[in-house]
Amino acid sequence: MHIDKAFSARGRAATGLGFVLGVGLGAALLACGPGGGEASGGGAAAPIKIGHFASLTGDTATFGQSTDRGIRMAIQEINGSGGVLGRPLELISEDDRSVTEEARTAAQKLLQRDQVVALLGEVASSRSLAAAPEAQRSGVPMISPASTNPKVTEVGDYIFRTCFIDPFQGAVMARFAWGELKVKRVAILFDFKQDYSVGLAEFFRKTFKELGGEVVADERYTSGDIEFRAQLTTIRAANPQAIFVPGYYTELGLIAKQARELGLDVPLLGGDGWDSAKTLEIGGPAVEGYYFSNHYAADSDSPKVQEFVKRYRDKYGEVPDAMAALGYDAAGILADAMRRAGDTSGPHLRDAIAATKDYDGVTGRITIDAQRNAHKDAVVLKIEDGQFHFFRSVTAS
Repeated sequence: MHIDKAFSARGRAATGLGFVLGVGLGAALLACGPGGGEASGGGAAAPIKIGHFASLTGDTATFGQSTDRGIRMAIQEINGSGGVLGRPLELISEDDRSVTEEARTAAQKLLQRDQVVALLGEVASSRSLAAAPEAQRSGVPMISPASTNPKVTEVGDYIFRTCFIDPFQGAVMARFAWGELKVKRVAILFDFKQDYSVGLAEFFRKTFKELGGEVVADERYTSGDIEFRAQLTTIRAANPQAIFVPGYYTELGLIAKQARELGLDVPLLGGDGWDSAKTLEIGGPAVEGYYFSNHYAADSDSPKVQEFVKRYRDKYGEVPDAMAALGYDAAGILADAMRRAGDTSGPHLRDAIAATKDYDGVTGRITIDAQRNAHKDAVVLKIEDGQFHFFRSVTAS
Protein backbone atom coordinates (compact mmCIF):
# COMPACT_ATOMS: atom_id res chain seq x y z
CA MET A 1 0.00 0.00 0.00
CA HIS A 2 1.30 3.47 -0.88
CA ILE A 3 1.53 5.75 2.15
CA ASP A 4 2.76 9.33 1.96
CA LYS A 5 4.38 10.31 5.27
CA ALA A 6 3.92 13.98 6.07
CA PHE A 7 2.96 16.10 9.04
CA SER A 8 -0.56 17.25 9.81
CA ALA A 9 -1.58 20.84 10.47
CA ARG A 10 -0.82 20.40 14.18
CA GLY A 11 2.60 18.88 13.56
CA ARG A 12 1.44 15.33 14.36
CA ALA A 13 3.48 12.66 12.58
CA ALA A 14 1.38 10.44 10.33
CA THR A 15 1.79 7.02 11.94
CA GLY A 16 -0.38 4.07 12.97
CA LEU A 17 -3.90 4.30 11.59
CA GLY A 18 -3.87 7.90 10.40
CA PHE A 19 -2.09 8.55 7.12
CA VAL A 20 -1.71 12.13 5.90
CA LEU A 21 -1.16 13.13 2.32
CA GLY A 22 0.93 16.21 1.62
CA VAL A 23 1.71 17.05 -1.97
CA GLY A 24 4.02 19.96 -2.33
CA LEU A 25 2.77 21.33 0.99
CA GLY A 26 6.11 21.46 2.82
CA ALA A 27 6.24 24.46 5.08
CA ALA A 28 2.54 25.15 4.61
CA LEU A 29 1.66 22.09 6.65
CA LEU A 30 4.17 22.84 9.40
CA ALA A 31 3.39 26.53 9.66
CA CYS A 32 -0.37 26.51 9.84
CA GLY A 33 -2.25 26.50 13.13
CA PRO A 34 -5.08 24.23 14.24
CA GLY A 35 -7.92 26.36 12.90
CA GLY A 36 -7.23 25.70 9.23
CA GLY A 37 -7.46 29.28 7.91
CA GLU A 38 -4.45 31.23 6.71
CA ALA A 39 -1.12 29.93 7.97
CA SER A 40 0.44 31.93 10.79
CA GLY A 41 3.21 34.38 10.02
CA GLY A 42 1.81 35.31 6.61
CA GLY A 43 2.85 32.04 4.98
CA ALA A 44 1.01 29.89 2.48
CA ALA A 45 -2.68 29.12 2.86
CA ALA A 46 -3.50 26.24 5.17
CA PRO A 47 -4.62 23.02 3.51
CA ILE A 48 -8.24 21.95 3.30
CA LYS A 49 -8.50 18.72 5.29
CA ILE A 50 -10.44 15.80 3.84
CA GLY A 51 -10.94 12.56 5.74
CA HIS A 52 -11.02 9.06 4.28
CA PHE A 53 -12.06 6.08 6.42
CA ALA A 54 -11.40 2.75 4.77
CA SER A 55 -10.45 -0.91 5.14
CA LEU A 56 -6.72 -0.38 4.70
CA THR A 57 -6.13 -3.69 6.49
CA GLY A 58 -8.31 -6.68 7.32
CA ASP A 59 -10.50 -9.01 5.26
CA THR A 60 -11.45 -6.52 2.54
CA ALA A 61 -8.19 -4.55 2.52
CA THR A 62 -7.96 -4.42 -1.27
CA PHE A 63 -11.16 -2.32 -1.34
CA GLY A 64 -9.77 0.31 1.03
CA GLN A 65 -6.28 0.34 -0.42
CA SER A 66 -7.52 0.75 -3.99
CA THR A 67 -9.95 3.50 -3.03
CA ASP A 68 -7.24 5.30 -1.07
CA ARG A 69 -4.84 5.17 -4.01
CA GLY A 70 -7.49 6.56 -6.35
CA ILE A 71 -8.31 9.41 -3.96
CA ARG A 72 -4.63 10.22 -3.41
CA MET A 73 -3.93 10.33 -7.11
CA ALA A 74 -6.86 12.69 -7.68
CA ILE A 75 -5.72 14.98 -4.86
CA GLN A 76 -2.14 15.04 -6.12
CA GLU A 77 -3.40 16.06 -9.56
CA ILE A 78 -5.72 18.70 -8.10
CA ASN A 79 -2.92 20.15 -5.96
CA GLY A 80 -0.61 20.08 -8.96
CA SER A 81 -3.11 22.31 -10.76
CA GLY A 82 -3.28 24.88 -7.97
CA GLY A 83 -5.54 23.21 -5.41
CA VAL A 84 -9.04 24.42 -4.56
CA LEU A 85 -10.04 27.96 -3.56
CA GLY A 86 -6.38 28.91 -3.50
CA ARG A 87 -5.51 26.17 -0.99
CA PRO A 88 -4.03 22.68 -1.28
CA LEU A 89 -6.03 19.62 -0.26
CA GLU A 90 -4.74 17.37 2.51
CA LEU A 91 -5.98 13.80 2.83
CA ILE A 92 -6.06 12.08 6.22
CA SER A 93 -6.85 8.37 5.92
CA GLU A 94 -8.03 6.33 8.90
CA ASP A 95 -8.02 2.52 8.89
CA ASP A 96 -11.18 0.77 10.10
CA ARG A 97 -9.53 -2.66 9.68
CA SER A 98 -12.54 -4.00 7.72
CA VAL A 99 -14.56 -3.99 10.96
CA THR A 100 -18.04 -2.44 10.92
CA GLU A 101 -17.87 -1.07 14.47
CA GLU A 102 -14.50 0.55 13.84
CA ALA A 103 -15.81 2.54 10.88
CA ARG A 104 -17.79 4.68 13.30
CA THR A 105 -14.70 5.24 15.47
CA ALA A 106 -12.59 6.11 12.44
CA ALA A 107 -15.17 8.68 11.31
CA GLN A 108 -15.33 10.20 14.80
CA LYS A 109 -11.53 10.62 14.87
CA LEU A 110 -11.51 12.38 11.54
CA LEU A 111 -14.42 14.65 12.46
CA GLN A 112 -13.43 15.51 16.02
CA ARG A 113 -9.65 15.17 16.17
CA ASP A 114 -8.76 16.27 12.64
CA GLN A 115 -11.69 18.64 11.97
CA VAL A 116 -12.03 17.55 8.35
CA VAL A 117 -14.48 19.46 6.15
CA ALA A 118 -15.70 16.31 4.35
CA LEU A 119 -15.52 12.54 4.65
CA LEU A 120 -14.89 10.06 1.85
CA GLY A 121 -15.83 6.43 2.59
CA GLU A 122 -16.64 3.63 2.94
CA VAL A 123 -16.80 0.93 0.27
CA ALA A 124 -18.73 -1.62 2.34
CA SER A 125 -22.33 -0.57 2.97
CA SER A 126 -22.40 -1.88 6.54
CA ARG A 127 -19.41 0.29 7.43
CA SER A 128 -20.83 3.35 5.68
CA LEU A 129 -24.05 2.86 7.65
CA ALA A 130 -22.06 2.74 10.88
CA ALA A 131 -20.23 6.00 10.13
CA ALA A 132 -22.89 8.05 8.35
CA PRO A 133 -24.79 9.14 11.50
CA GLU A 134 -21.57 10.74 12.82
CA ALA A 135 -21.18 12.84 9.67
CA GLN A 136 -24.86 13.76 9.69
CA ARG A 137 -24.75 14.88 13.35
CA SER A 138 -21.62 16.93 12.68
CA GLY A 139 -23.07 18.63 9.61
CA VAL A 140 -20.11 17.45 7.55
CA PRO A 141 -20.76 16.02 4.05
CA MET A 142 -19.85 12.37 3.51
CA ILE A 143 -19.46 10.81 0.08
CA SER A 144 -19.29 7.04 -0.22
CA PRO A 145 -17.40 6.04 -3.36
CA ALA A 146 -18.89 2.55 -3.55
CA SER A 147 -21.56 1.66 -0.94
CA THR A 148 -24.53 0.50 -3.00
CA ASN A 149 -27.13 -0.32 -0.33
CA PRO A 150 -29.98 2.26 -0.58
CA LYS A 151 -30.08 2.74 3.20
CA VAL A 152 -26.74 4.57 3.21
CA THR A 153 -27.96 7.91 1.84
CA GLU A 154 -31.26 7.59 3.71
CA VAL A 155 -29.34 8.42 6.90
CA GLY A 156 -29.60 12.13 6.15
CA ASP A 157 -29.10 15.07 3.83
CA TYR A 158 -25.31 15.24 4.34
CA ILE A 159 -24.77 11.70 3.03
CA PHE A 160 -24.02 11.09 -0.67
CA ARG A 161 -22.61 8.42 -2.94
CA THR A 162 -20.92 8.43 -6.36
CA CYS A 163 -21.92 4.87 -7.31
CA PHE A 164 -25.16 3.29 -8.50
CA ILE A 165 -27.39 1.53 -5.97
CA ASP A 166 -28.46 -2.07 -5.48
CA PRO A 167 -32.00 -1.78 -6.88
CA PHE A 168 -30.34 -0.89 -10.20
CA GLN A 169 -27.43 -3.33 -9.87
CA GLY A 170 -29.69 -6.21 -8.77
CA ALA A 171 -32.08 -5.54 -11.63
CA VAL A 172 -29.17 -5.37 -14.10
CA MET A 173 -28.00 -8.87 -13.18
CA ALA A 174 -31.52 -10.33 -13.02
CA ARG A 175 -32.27 -9.02 -16.52
CA PHE A 176 -28.87 -10.18 -17.72
CA ALA A 177 -29.55 -13.71 -16.44
CA TRP A 178 -33.05 -13.76 -17.94
CA GLY A 179 -32.42 -11.97 -21.24
CA GLU A 180 -28.75 -12.55 -22.10
CA LEU A 181 -28.18 -16.01 -20.62
CA LYS A 182 -31.78 -17.22 -21.11
CA VAL A 183 -31.87 -18.51 -17.54
CA LYS A 184 -35.29 -19.40 -16.07
CA ARG A 185 -34.21 -21.07 -12.82
CA VAL A 186 -31.66 -19.53 -10.44
CA ALA A 187 -30.30 -20.17 -6.97
CA ILE A 188 -29.09 -17.40 -4.64
CA LEU A 189 -26.25 -17.71 -2.12
CA PHE A 190 -25.75 -14.53 -0.08
CA ASP A 191 -23.93 -13.24 3.02
CA PHE A 192 -26.68 -12.49 5.53
CA LYS A 193 -24.30 -10.48 7.77
CA GLN A 194 -23.53 -7.87 5.12
CA ASP A 195 -26.11 -5.19 4.26
CA TYR A 196 -24.64 -5.03 0.78
CA SER A 197 -25.17 -8.72 0.08
CA VAL A 198 -28.65 -8.88 1.66
CA GLY A 199 -29.85 -5.86 -0.30
CA LEU A 200 -28.40 -6.96 -3.62
CA ALA A 201 -29.92 -10.43 -3.22
CA GLU A 202 -33.28 -8.87 -2.41
CA PHE A 203 -33.39 -6.72 -5.54
CA PHE A 204 -32.11 -9.49 -7.80
CA ARG A 205 -34.72 -11.88 -6.38
CA LYS A 206 -37.56 -9.37 -6.83
CA THR A 207 -36.68 -8.49 -10.43
CA PHE A 208 -36.02 -12.07 -11.53
CA LYS A 209 -39.42 -13.19 -10.23
CA GLU A 210 -41.14 -10.24 -11.89
CA LEU A 211 -39.58 -11.31 -15.19
CA GLY A 212 -41.15 -14.75 -14.76
CA GLY A 213 -38.12 -16.59 -13.42
CA GLU A 214 -38.02 -19.04 -10.53
CA VAL A 215 -35.68 -18.90 -7.52
CA VAL A 216 -35.22 -22.61 -6.80
CA ALA A 217 -32.89 -22.27 -3.79
CA ASP A 218 -32.13 -19.39 -1.43
CA GLU A 219 -29.11 -20.15 0.75
CA ARG A 220 -26.98 -18.03 3.07
CA TYR A 221 -23.53 -17.87 4.65
CA THR A 222 -21.60 -15.56 6.98
CA SER A 223 -18.55 -13.41 6.26
CA GLY A 224 -15.41 -15.35 7.11
CA ASP A 225 -16.88 -18.77 6.34
CA ILE A 226 -14.60 -21.16 4.45
CA GLU A 227 -16.93 -24.14 4.04
CA PHE A 228 -19.88 -23.84 1.64
CA ARG A 229 -20.45 -27.43 0.53
CA ALA A 230 -23.66 -27.89 2.54
CA GLN A 231 -25.35 -24.89 0.89
CA LEU A 232 -23.97 -25.84 -2.53
CA THR A 233 -25.22 -29.41 -2.18
CA THR A 234 -28.72 -28.07 -1.49
CA ILE A 235 -28.41 -25.79 -4.50
CA ARG A 236 -27.22 -28.65 -6.72
CA ALA A 237 -30.28 -30.70 -5.79
CA ALA A 238 -32.52 -27.80 -6.92
CA ASN A 239 -30.97 -27.94 -10.42
CA PRO A 240 -30.55 -24.20 -11.14
CA GLN A 241 -29.28 -22.83 -14.45
CA ALA A 242 -27.22 -20.14 -12.70
CA ILE A 243 -26.27 -19.10 -9.16
CA PHE A 244 -26.32 -15.48 -7.99
CA VAL A 245 -23.63 -14.83 -5.35
CA PRO A 246 -23.83 -11.15 -4.31
CA GLY A 247 -20.95 -11.26 -1.82
CA TYR A 248 -17.38 -10.04 -1.51
CA TYR A 249 -14.29 -11.50 -3.13
CA THR A 250 -13.17 -12.84 0.25
CA GLU A 251 -15.59 -15.78 0.00
CA LEU A 252 -16.31 -15.92 -3.72
CA GLY A 253 -13.13 -17.76 -4.72
CA LEU A 254 -13.77 -20.58 -2.25
CA ILE A 255 -17.45 -20.79 -3.24
CA ALA A 256 -16.44 -21.12 -6.89
CA LYS A 257 -13.87 -23.84 -6.16
CA GLN A 258 -16.28 -25.86 -4.04
CA ALA A 259 -19.07 -25.46 -6.60
CA ARG A 260 -16.79 -26.88 -9.31
CA GLU A 261 -15.77 -29.76 -7.02
CA LEU A 262 -19.43 -30.65 -6.53
CA GLY A 263 -20.06 -30.65 -10.27
CA LEU A 264 -22.07 -27.43 -10.33
CA ASP A 265 -21.19 -26.50 -13.88
CA VAL A 266 -23.48 -23.47 -14.18
CA PRO A 267 -22.44 -19.81 -14.32
CA LEU A 268 -22.04 -17.86 -11.11
CA LEU A 269 -23.21 -14.24 -11.27
CA GLY A 270 -22.34 -11.43 -8.89
CA GLY A 271 -22.01 -7.74 -8.20
CA ASP A 272 -19.26 -5.17 -7.76
CA GLY A 273 -18.05 -6.87 -4.57
CA TRP A 274 -16.23 -9.32 -6.84
CA ASP A 275 -13.98 -6.61 -8.27
CA SER A 276 -10.60 -7.41 -6.78
CA ALA A 277 -7.49 -9.14 -8.03
CA LYS A 278 -8.05 -11.45 -5.06
CA THR A 279 -11.06 -12.95 -6.89
CA LEU A 280 -8.66 -14.26 -9.54
CA GLU A 281 -5.96 -15.15 -7.04
CA ILE A 282 -8.23 -17.15 -4.73
CA GLY A 283 -10.58 -18.57 -7.34
CA GLY A 284 -8.09 -19.33 -10.09
CA PRO A 285 -9.56 -21.36 -12.96
CA ALA A 286 -12.73 -21.98 -10.93
CA VAL A 287 -14.04 -18.45 -11.62
CA GLU A 288 -13.54 -18.64 -15.38
CA GLY A 289 -16.65 -17.82 -17.40
CA TYR A 290 -18.48 -16.04 -14.58
CA TYR A 291 -20.12 -12.60 -14.86
CA PHE A 292 -20.55 -9.64 -12.52
CA SER A 293 -21.86 -6.09 -12.62
CA ASN A 294 -19.42 -3.26 -12.05
CA HIS A 295 -18.89 0.50 -12.20
CA TYR A 296 -16.32 0.59 -15.00
CA ALA A 297 -14.15 -1.63 -17.16
CA ALA A 298 -10.40 -1.06 -17.23
CA ASP A 299 -10.30 -2.38 -20.81
CA SER A 300 -12.92 0.10 -22.02
CA ASP A 301 -12.03 1.89 -25.25
CA SER A 302 -12.96 5.25 -23.68
CA PRO A 303 -10.00 7.66 -23.99
CA LYS A 304 -10.76 9.04 -20.51
CA VAL A 305 -10.61 5.57 -18.99
CA GLN A 306 -7.43 4.62 -20.83
CA GLU A 307 -5.68 7.85 -19.79
CA PHE A 308 -6.65 7.18 -16.16
CA VAL A 309 -5.46 3.58 -16.36
CA LYS A 310 -2.11 4.69 -17.79
CA ARG A 311 -1.52 7.34 -15.10
CA TYR A 312 -2.54 4.93 -12.35
CA ARG A 313 -0.36 2.12 -13.69
CA ASP A 314 2.60 4.49 -14.04
CA LYS A 315 2.14 5.59 -10.43
CA TYR A 316 1.25 2.33 -8.68
CA GLY A 317 2.42 -0.39 -11.05
CA GLU A 318 -0.96 -2.08 -11.44
CA VAL A 319 -4.24 -1.79 -13.32
CA PRO A 320 -6.84 0.18 -11.31
CA ASP A 321 -9.94 -1.70 -10.23
CA ALA A 322 -13.35 -0.07 -9.89
CA MET A 323 -12.70 0.96 -6.28
CA ALA A 324 -9.69 3.00 -7.39
CA ALA A 325 -11.72 4.63 -10.16
CA LEU A 326 -14.63 5.38 -7.81
CA GLY A 327 -12.28 6.88 -5.22
CA TYR A 328 -10.75 9.06 -7.92
CA ASP A 329 -14.20 10.25 -9.03
CA ALA A 330 -15.41 10.85 -5.46
CA ALA A 331 -12.43 13.13 -4.76
CA GLY A 332 -12.99 14.92 -8.05
CA ILE A 333 -16.67 15.52 -7.36
CA LEU A 334 -15.85 16.84 -3.89
CA ALA A 335 -13.25 19.27 -5.26
CA ASP A 336 -15.64 20.40 -7.99
CA ALA A 337 -18.34 21.03 -5.36
CA MET A 338 -15.92 23.06 -3.22
CA ARG A 339 -15.15 25.31 -6.18
CA ARG A 340 -18.84 25.83 -6.91
CA ALA A 341 -19.67 26.39 -3.24
CA GLY A 342 -16.98 29.06 -2.88
CA ASP A 343 -16.14 27.87 0.64
CA THR A 344 -15.96 24.67 2.71
CA SER A 345 -18.74 25.26 5.23
CA GLY A 346 -20.95 22.21 5.76
CA PRO A 347 -24.27 23.58 4.43
CA HIS A 348 -22.73 25.25 1.37
CA LEU A 349 -20.64 22.20 0.51
CA ARG A 350 -23.63 19.90 1.01
CA ASP A 351 -25.75 21.99 -1.36
CA ALA A 352 -23.02 22.07 -3.99
CA ILE A 353 -22.54 18.29 -3.91
CA ALA A 354 -26.31 17.85 -4.21
CA ALA A 355 -26.29 20.08 -7.31
CA THR A 356 -23.70 17.94 -9.14
CA LYS A 357 -24.89 17.36 -12.68
CA ASP A 358 -23.22 15.53 -15.58
CA TYR A 359 -19.83 15.32 -13.87
CA ASP A 360 -17.53 13.71 -16.42
CA GLY A 361 -15.90 10.98 -14.34
CA VAL A 362 -13.75 7.98 -15.11
CA THR A 363 -16.67 5.73 -14.13
CA GLY A 364 -19.08 7.62 -16.35
CA ARG A 365 -21.17 10.77 -16.41
CA ILE A 366 -22.49 11.33 -12.89
CA THR A 367 -25.52 13.28 -11.69
CA ILE A 368 -26.56 13.34 -8.04
CA ASP A 369 -30.31 12.80 -7.75
CA ALA A 370 -32.80 14.04 -5.14
CA GLN A 371 -32.02 11.05 -2.90
CA ARG A 372 -28.29 11.92 -3.04
CA ASN A 373 -27.51 8.86 -5.15
CA ALA A 374 -25.52 8.82 -8.38
CA HIS A 375 -27.48 8.37 -11.59
CA LYS A 376 -25.04 6.53 -13.86
CA ASP A 377 -24.58 3.52 -16.12
CA ALA A 378 -23.27 0.06 -15.21
CA VAL A 379 -21.15 -2.52 -17.02
CA VAL A 380 -21.15 -6.30 -16.97
CA LEU A 381 -17.72 -7.95 -16.90
CA LYS A 382 -16.83 -11.53 -17.79
CA ILE A 383 -13.91 -13.43 -16.28
CA GLU A 384 -11.87 -14.92 -19.13
CA ASP A 385 -8.25 -16.05 -19.35
CA GLY A 386 -7.62 -14.98 -15.77
CA GLN A 387 -8.75 -11.38 -16.35
CA PHE A 388 -11.84 -9.18 -16.09
CA HIS A 389 -13.13 -8.22 -19.52
CA PHE A 390 -15.83 -5.79 -20.62
CA PHE A 391 -18.88 -7.71 -21.81
CA ARG A 392 -21.62 -5.11 -22.16
CA SER A 393 -22.85 -1.79 -20.77
CA VAL A 394 -26.25 -1.11 -19.21
CA THR A 395 -27.67 2.40 -19.26
CA ALA A 396 -29.21 3.89 -16.14
CA SER A 397 -32.32 4.84 -18.08
